[in-house]
Amino acid sequence: MSKRHIFSSRTELDDTLTQAVCAQLQAGIDARGKATLVVSGGSTPKGLFAALSEATLDWQSVTVLLADERWVDGSHADSNTAMVKSLLLTGAAADAKWVDFGAGNADTDAELNRVKHEVASLGTFDVVILGMGNDSHTASLFPCSVELDEGLTTDAVALMTQPTTAPHRRLSLTKSRLLDTKMGVVHIVGSTKLEVFDTATKYADDNLHPISHFFHHEQFSLWFAE
Repeated sequence: MSKRHIFSSRTELDDTLTQAVCAQLQAGIDARGKATLVVSGGSTPKGLFAALSEATLDWQSVTVLLADERWVDGSHADSNTAMVKSLLLTGAAADAKWVDFGAGNADTDAELNRVKHEVASLGTFDVVILGMGNDSHTASLFPCSVELDEGLTTDAVALMTQPTTAPHRRLSLTKSRLLDTKMGVVHIVGSTKLEVFDTATKYADDNLHPISHFFHHEQFSLWFAE
């Protein structure tokens, strides 16, 4: 499998990645009657979400969840949950099952424990789509976070993190859980992000660059457009 998929336009990237994601999800449905898609927030996947929402697939057999979420409720402008619901879980994909993280709720421990139980029960993911920040963080595994080492080494499926360089406490899936997937995607756009990515992935498992803990695994590949 190619480690780099480079496209001349974001539309071409979104369309081709949609086809690849749907093929992997369909393989899961064919094999087990169900499939799981893990997505990331931010601005990069908006076009992809729109394309996926129109894809022909047995969406009621697909479970969708986030790789991480800021601990804000759905009315907040920074809510990834709200974006996924408005852009992805609509149209053809409206019937997909959704794992809600309960972000913003006061009883963080109860929500984290519930999420751990639900996510652990899903088995190996079919597709994980990760983004990357300009500091090379992915999911909510930030190089500045005191919880980084735990997130990269624990056998638990999720944890709470508190980055010092970004707002909001967050719930994040862990390295071990995100690596447990049949298909892994690092989805980035723009030359600036590509420069960061190339520097960050020069060496595997570099804690200064959390994305390096994923790209060097065989199931993960880069999907990029300018």
